[in-house]
Amino acid sequence: VYFNFFLFTCQKKVDPFSSSVTLPHRFTDEVNKVLVFTENVQEAEVAREHGAAIVGGVELIKWILEDEVQADFYVAVPAIIPKLIPLRNKLKRKYPSTRRNSLGSDIPKMLQFFRECHEYTVEDENIIKTRIARLDMPTEHIIANLKTVIHDICTFKPSNFDPIVQRLVIRSSTSEGLLLNLDGILPQVEKVEEKEEENAVDEDQQKPVQESVST
Repeated sequence: VYFNFFLFTCQKKVDPFSSSVTLPHRFTDEVNKVLVFTENVQEAEVAREHGAAIVGGVELIKWILEDEVQADFYVAVPAIIPKLIPLRNKLKRKYPSTRRNSLGSDIPKMLQFFRECHEYTVEDENIIKTRIARLDMPTEHIIANLKTVIHDICTFKPSNFDPIVQRLVIRSSTSEGLLLNLDGILPQVEKVEEKEEENAVDEDQQKPVQESVST
C-alpha cells in the first residue's frame, strides 16, 4: 500500500526534507544496512552484537568517498565525529547528527531504530511518495502506520502553513490512486499545534518570573 502526501498548495513551498520513523506495524522483514563509526574496540564489539552491518573508524572514509562502502544509514559516537568532516558533503542528510538521532553514545538504541525504521523524502518540492503497508494487513494497522507518518510530517510544518498535508492519495502497485478524505486522519496535527500553543503560553508566563529573579 502506497501513499502520496501533497504537502501544500502550488503557491507555497518549504525546504525539502527527509525523515525516519518507527512504524507500529512493520510490513517487511528486511532490515536496513547500518554503518557504525567508532574507534573504540568495546563499542565496535557492541555494535556488531546488535546487528551493525559495518563497523569502523577513519579507515572507512576513503572507501565511502569512492563508493566502495555504502549503507542505508550511518551512525557515530561523539568522539569520532570531528574526524568525519570529509564525509559531510558525501553523506549529506545521512551524515551523523544529533538532530537525526544518528549521533550518540547509545549504540544499541541507535541500531535498533535505524535497522527497522522507515524513511521518507519530499520529492518535487511538495510530494512524499512512500509505501507504509501491505494489502493483506488489517485496516487498523494500515491506519496506525499512516497516522504515525502524518504525525512525523507535521513536525516539519512551518508556522504559516495550516495544515501542511493538503491532499492524501492511496494506491497499490497495480492500481490507480484514490483521493482520501482527510477528516479523522489529521487529529494528531491539531494536538501538535495545541501543544505548541500551550508551550508558548508557559514560556510567556515564565518570562516575568525569570526577569524578576535577574533583577
